[in-house]
Amino acid sequence: MNGSEGYAVFFFPPALEALGEAIKPYLSEGPAGAHVLCKEIDTAGSLVEMTIEVQAADGKASTVELMVPGSMVRMIVSAHGDDRFGFGPRVVAAT
Repeated sequence: MNGSEGYAVFFFPPALEALGEAIKPYLSEGPAGAHVLCKEIDTAGSLVEMTIEVQAADGKASTVELMVPGSMVRMIVSAHGDDRFGFGPRVVAAT
């Protein structure tokens, strides 16, 4: 998608339960629930492949590929850098 800076991948509650502790380091919390923030995703196969940028314990940036069955994914939302990502009310500037 043009102008996209990444994606927020939301999971079904039973999927989060099934993934357990393994998914927790990659989850972010927000008003719409727990999700994984990804730089890239690939939904072409039976697995949803997510490319995630993480910071290692030594402070160095690293890239991780996380793959889960497509049936675990509830929704994927494009995230933009204009600070308008989320599901809260929007304030429209007067023109």
